[in-house]
Amino acid sequence: MYACFSILPSSLSPSMLSKTYTYLALGDSYTIGEGVPVADNFPYQTVQLLRRTGHDFHAAEIIAKTGWTTDELQQGIAGSCFQKKYDFVSLLIGVNDQYRGRAVSEYAAQFEALLQQAIQFAGDRPGHVFVLSIPDWGATPFAEGRNREQITTEIDLFNDTGRHIAEKYRVQFIDITPGTREGIHDESLLTTDKLHPSGKEYARWAKELYSAIGQALH
Repeated sequence: MYACFSILPSSLSPSMLSKTYTYLALGDSYTIGEGVPVADNFPYQTVQLLRRTGHDFHAAEIIAKTGWTTDELQQGIAGSCFQKKYDFVSLLIGVNDQYRGRAVSEYAAQFEALLQQAIQFAGDRPGHVFVLSIPDWGATPFAEGRNREQITTEIDLFNDTGRHIAEKYRVQFIDITPGTREGIHDESLLTTDKLHPSGKEYARWAKELYSAIGQALH
């Protein structure tokens, strides 16, 4: 990991800086918001909700790329620059591990390493780290012709694994998966590729993350 840090404008006094929060989002296509405008992805919407309720937040920093697996996210982190610490960190990763047929045991080891890094990014405060569950892409028109039941079963297994690891480190696990299963009946929750979530669906995730961060702020 590169040891480089952001330099903030000298015009900002320490007292002003103490009131401005930082948020780092780690993940894959679900974090960058594949197929939707930047303003529709869930990190952006979360920050906007927090700002509207009087919390001063910098724009979310996002380390994510469509198609990334757990090990690829780790490589992305190793090649990126970060601030010394962040007030809040979210982690959503694993769908591509499942899609590529990787073993849950392999995912578990790599996910745990990523979660440890996320906690470090948050200044060793697990209560300021949030894991979002993996959406069920099997419940989308994109999965037509595939074994939807198997996909759902595997997604549940990956999520159970992620939840268990999150609980081990006392990190909050936000289960957004049930809502993603509504996409098969409501395509307004999906983008035009009929696979990735729309801004409408991301708004639901943002509300849950906003609520969790709000509790940590009080």
